[in-house]
Formats: sequence, C-alpha cells, structure tokens
Amino acid sequence: MSERPNIILINCDDLGYGDLGCYGSGCNDTPYLDRLAAEGMRLTDFYMASPVCSPSRGAMMTGCYPPRIGFGSFDHDMPVLFPGHSTGLNPAENTVAKQLKTAGYATKLVGKWHCGDQPDFLPTRHGFDAYFGLPYSNDMGRQVRREDGPPLPLMRNEAIIQQQPDQRALTERYTQEALGFIEDHREGPFFLYLAHMYVHVPLFVPQPFLDKSRNGAYGGAVACIDWSTGVIMELLRRIGLEENTIVIFTSDNGSRARDEGGSNAPCRGTKATTWEGGQRVPCLVKWPAKIRPGSTCGAITRSIDFFPTLAALASVPLGDDHTVIDGVDITGLLTEDGSAAPNDTMVYYAKNQLEAIRVGDWKLHFRKGDDTCDALYNLREDVGESVNLYGEQPEIIAQLTAAADRIRADIGDSALGIDGANCRPAGRVENARPLTQYDPDHPYMIAMYDLPDMPTMAG
Repeated sequence: MSERPNIILINCDDLGYGDLGCYGSGCNDTPYLDRLAAEGMRLTDFYMASPVCSPSRGAMMTGCYPPRIGFGSFDHDMPVLFPGHSTGLNPAENTVAKQLKTAGYATKLVGKWHCGDQPDFLPTRHGFDAYFGLPYSNDMGRQVRREDGPPLPLMRNEAIIQQQPDQRALTERYTQEALGFIEDHREGPFFLYLAHMYVHVPLFVPQPFLDKSRNGAYGGAVACIDWSTGVIMELLRRIGLEENTIVIFTSDNGSRARDEGGSNAPCRGTKATTWEGGQRVPCLVKWPAKIRPGSTCGAITRSIDFFPTLAALASVPLGDDHTVIDGVDITGLLTEDGSAAPNDTMVYYAKNQLEAIRVGDWKLHFRKGDDTCDALYNLREDVGESVNLYGEQPEIIAQLTAAADRIRADIGDSALGIDGANCRPAGRVENARPLTQYDPDHPYMIAMYDLPDMPTMAG
C-alpha cells in the first residue's frame, strides 16, 4: 500500500454556503457530510476563484485565477463554455492531475468537466487516465434547449456512450464509477475527482430522496449528494484506506438562491455575483492521519490552493519551470502545525473585470458589471456585507486599492483597459462543433444508443 495519501476531491455544482447542516442549514438533511465535518476540518472562509462554472473549474485544476489562463470569458464574451465552443483549457497548462501523475498516481474524473468539449480539451488530455461523465452543464441538452439542438452526451474517456441519459440515475452511476475506481486502485496512490451534477438545475431527483425531502427537489438533490459521500466514506473504512485518504468536499460556486430551495446564508448575493454568496462556498477536508477531528479554519483559503497543496502532500514539487500560479500551499493550516497563514488575499473577477478584493478582514468593491461600486465591508464582523464603511476607513481603502493595482498589473482588468503582464491564452481549435452532432465522420461519435435505466437507488 502506498505511503503517499490517496486524494478524493468532491465538487458539487451550485451548492450554496448555507446548504449543509454543518454550515447552518435547517431544511436539508446532510448526516454524512455533517459527520465528515465532525471527523475533519470545516473551512469557513473558503472561496472558488469565480462565481460561475467554467472559470471556477479551470482555476481549480490549474491553481490560477481565471484571467491568468484565458478563462475570464469565452467565445462571443460568454461567461461559461457551451457545446461546440472553439476554446477550452489549454493543453499546455499544468493541472493537479498531471502533477500527481508524475508521482505515480492513478487519476480519474467522474462527472462534470466544463473546461472544453473539443477533443483537445477533454479530461484525458489534462492528466486524467479515465473519464466518465458530462462534458458540460446538465441543462445544456435537449430537455431544456431547442428540440433540434444537440442532446446531452454521456462520455467514457473520449467516446460518447449515451445520448440524453436519465439524469435521475446519474448520481448513482457516478458513485458506482467512483467506488470501482477506488477498489481497483486500493494499493494506491490514486486521485479521484468526483464532480457532481447536483444541484445545478434542472433537478432530476430519484423518488426515494424526493419523498423524504423537507426542501422539495433541491433538498432531495442535496440528500443524494450526501448519500453518495456516505457510500464512498464507508468503502474507504471497509477496505482500510480511510486513515491515509484526503477527502475534500466543496462546490464550484454559490447557489442561484432563487425559489429552488438553495441558500448562501448568511452571505449576501448569489451565483454569478462577486458578493460573498457567489464565491464563498462550503469546504470540508478530512484526513485522519493528519487533520484534527472537529477542527475549523477561519483563514482565507481558495480552490486555487488545492494544486500546490496536493502536490506538496504527494511530494511532487512544482519545479522551476517559471509558470506563474496564484495558489499557495495550505498544508500548515490543514494540519495545524502552527505556521502562519500563507495568504491573506482574495480577488474577485467577473469575466476579465476585477470587481472586488479582500485583504484580511476587509473587502473593497470597485464595480458591479458596468457600474462602479464604492463599498467597503469588514467581513469578520459583517459577512452579509450589509454595513458599508467606505466613508470611514480611508487608510484601509488605500491599502486595498494598492493591492488591487498590483493584481491588475499582473492579471489585468478589462474594465480599465489593463492587460496583465503574466497571462496565458486559453486553448483554441479550428472547426469546433458539438460532440453530439449526428455526423458519421466525427471521430468521437462512435456510439449513439440508449442504455437501460439504472435501478432506482434505495433511500
């Protein structure tokens, strides 16, 4: 059995800060995730690098804020990637999966990718030995889009194995894939990235979870995620891998928080905004060998810190190729070794515009979309961003403005016409087209059939 830790990264879709019991939810049932928090560490000030899907996921894979890797915006100034876009995560970028492979890790992605659906951009081109899932959001299929649009593709590696799968069964299928991968690589080390479909709309929830939910379909979807986590944790216990497996649970951005049942409480704002509710999300980390049960971390931590942290824990240093990344190693925070927090700053980009910055407890907003915004909040005292102290703290404003100017010079700010000095382009291909075109000459259109529905899971 490997001495290097196994790593499981579970990433939800649009799950809000207030959607888990261990983060204050009173309407969603999350016993297994609450147990994960009790047995590990709960991060209270954890951020995704973007409030929307594609930039968030590309950032987490590369350890970079989205504009640095050309992921601020996409074709036709879209905020996320759509089927058939000609851009995607540049194959030249290093990723956490590529880095871990250099140390002999087996790697697999199960679930949503959303960093490009063209062959050059698929997970198997970015360090993952295997892939099973949807290449983009679950609403980008025929059930929501035009009837003559491309159906939603379920992929295995680089082949489409099913069109428009029954989404009620997908979480169980994803969980089965994850369990099989863990079983097959129990001698380790392995890296499993499980990217759930839930709770992105539309919500297709298995009936047993729907029947028991106190929060409609949304609560049922959250409970399904919770069940999946519990099954995975039980397997780790049963086959003796629990002690030396790092399990991270988080979400790609905040909840839409409309009338669907999601919550970002006590944070202000929603997905797609740079208020706290758009980017501050739940994050639980369990590693019995090193992390104290029931611990809490209130330092600023970010998804872009996963790359350097996991590389360090796997003893695969990033090397000296001089590629700039933004993440830092937070091992000391996780293991509580007494070292100081390595970072005190979070920057908030919407597309390629710098809208806000946090340094320490203070967050300064510059703009909201096309409008300027002069607002300053003390997040330690006012996480809901309700009391604007802009007129009372000129020294703090000067400090944060200077920090923002350094960020702009480095990564850019399209609102001010500033091109960053250390940005890299996204990947681009010619003649892009949706993977699900009914085209017999398409190299990845090798199977177009419906698999039977998976059996309904037990509650």
